[in-house]
Amino acid sequence: MNSIQSAFENGKAFIAFITCGDPDLETTGEVVREAVKNGAKLIELGIPFSDPTAEGPVIQGANIRALSGGITTDKVFSFVKELREDVSVPIVFMTYANVVFSYGAERFISRCRDIGINGLILPDLPFEEKEEFAPVCRQYGVTLISMIAPTSENRIAMIASEAEGFLYIVSSLGVTGVRGEITTDLNSIIDVVRRSTSIPCAIGFGISTPDQAKEMAALSDGVIVGSAIVKIIEKYGREAPKYVGEYVRSMTENL
Repeated sequence: MNSIQSAFENGKAFIAFITCGDPDLETTGEVVREAVKNGAKLIELGIPFSDPTAEGPVIQGANIRALSGGITTDKVFSFVKELREDVSVPIVFMTYANVVFSYGAERFISRCRDIGINGLILPDLPFEEKEEFAPVCRQYGVTLISMIAPTSENRIAMIASEAEGFLYIVSSLGVTGVRGEITTDLNSIIDVVRRSTSIPCAIGFGISTPDQAKEMAALSDGVIVGSAIVKIIEKYGREAPKYVGEYVRSMTENL
């Protein structure tokens, strides 16, 4: 079984997104550990980027703070290598194609393998251009995770049929951020996905409350929460790990 899919083996998967280096890498590490201790089954680590086009103001702010604090891709790699000494759940990077290009795709992806990164999410990489990275990812055993958005429409079956690891279903149009209500017809999207692939799918963008998480988990195999966690970190800074742990527990105990 793919290591990423193991996160979906026992019940619904709660996936926590955390921006590396906001407010510092030591705090990021403690936030990850608290999230896992309280039920997160997969961790998405954001590598800060100066132009995070898929992100709303909350995660954009985290990127700016991390970059202002001197975070680099190499520092993130070193951080994850250390994190892997005691964190065993699947971990994926979420970043942008330019970060990988500028680092060198083979160099970036081979280092992902070396430090124990299981997958890579590139929200600005169109499905039609995924072969820029997919062969290198396969060579090094790093899963390139596909995304399906409400605008994917007649491409949903095609994207799903070629997906690996898990499918990231984007719940809403626009950028990441907390939403009061999710109105997309996700049932129709997931019906097509289920007919096209047997790999798990998780819903992200806009989920922030236990009720929303429960509703989305009823449709899918897992939920992805980012902005709500990043807001807690922004509010509490170095004191955030405890509060993130409490939040994750409140989300996972009803999935």
